[in-house]
This record gives sequence, structure tokens and C-alpha cells, in this order.
Amino acid sequence: MRLTAKQVVWLKGGLHLAAFLPFLWLFYAASQGLFSADPAKDIQHFTGRMALKLLLATLLITPLARYGKQPLLMRTRRLLGLWCFAWATLHLTSYAMLELGISNLALLGQELVTRPYLTLGIVSWLILLALAATSTQFLQRKLGARWQKLHNFVYLVAILAPIHYLWSVKVLSPQPLLYALGAFILLALRYKKFRQWQG
Repeated sequence: MRLTAKQVVWLKGGLHLAAFLPFLWLFYAASQGLFSADPAKDIQHFTGRMALKLLLATLLITPLARYGKQPLLMRTRRLLGLWCFAWATLHLTSYAMLELGISNLALLGQELVTRPYLTLGIVSWLILLALAATSTQFLQRKLGARWQKLHNFVYLVAILAPIHYLWSVKVLSPQPLLYALGAFILLALRYKKFRQWQG
């Protein structure tokens, strides 16, 4: 049974709620002191993981729509991508404000150059910024075929962001490996598309 347009509207509402509610929890946890002795790191990791979850959810939409024969599901991809960018921005902001501090923001540029995992993170964020800025239907029509080429850079983010996470934790742990595995599987499902690029 295919999704109807009305069902997709309800689905979009549920996805907006699912992407927003963790922010309320984050605010509550911070105000109640529920984090560890290093709350800045906890907030950075939480916001980064949310961005990764939403990135993987965005990449999951196309195979779900294709193999599940649910074309209307594609209408949810943009909102998930924008939420991914929002959480990635919170992640970057939490690093800049909580780790470095307002008085040390000048160090951000130096940190991005001297710490390669941060370089991967900022490159990922800049790509997401470009994708978010060009995600409107107006720009999609204006850019034509170039729009799709630009938005294919999300696959680069799917490679760089999990590496950024793996590198940042500095110890091998299951959670970042699971995100990396998820990204690998979702990219592998697009092998036909990548093969076409080679041709």
C-alpha cells in the first residue's frame, strides 16, 4: 500500500517532532546537571550524534522509497537534511562556545588547521551549509542539472563525518563504528549510481 499525500504530511510532522524533541531533552539535561563531569564534551557528542543520525536517515529515504515503492517518501528527504544541518550547526557551536569559549574564538581557525579531525568536521559542515542553502525548489529549478551534482556531495559528508567522529573519540569504541557501518551500507546501496559516474 502506497503512502498518500495526507499520510506524508503526518509523517513530516512526526519527523519534525522526532528531530526537535532531543533538543528539549538536551536543554533539560544541561539545566538539571545530568551530564558527566565534562558536560561540554557530552553536549558536543550528543549534538554530533544527532547530526549523524539525521544524515543517515536522509540517506535512507532514497532506498526506502525505491525498494518500498513509496515515491512520496522522497518529500521527507529535504526536511531531514535541514535538520541534519541544524544539529551539525549546534555541534559546531557547542565546540566553539563550550570547548574554546567566547574569549578564545580566535583559536577556532588555528584548531581547524592543526587538528585534522576538526578539518574533516568543518568541511562536512560547509558542504551541509551549501546543501541547505540550495535546497529550495526555486534554486533546484534555477540550477537545473547542476543542483543534483551539488547535492551529490552529501555522499562525501557520509564518508567524512563518521571518520571525524571515529577520530575525535581517540579510542576505538562500538558507537562510532556503528555509524560508520551504517554510512557504508547506505553508500553501498548506491553502487549502481557510482558505477554510472565511472562510465
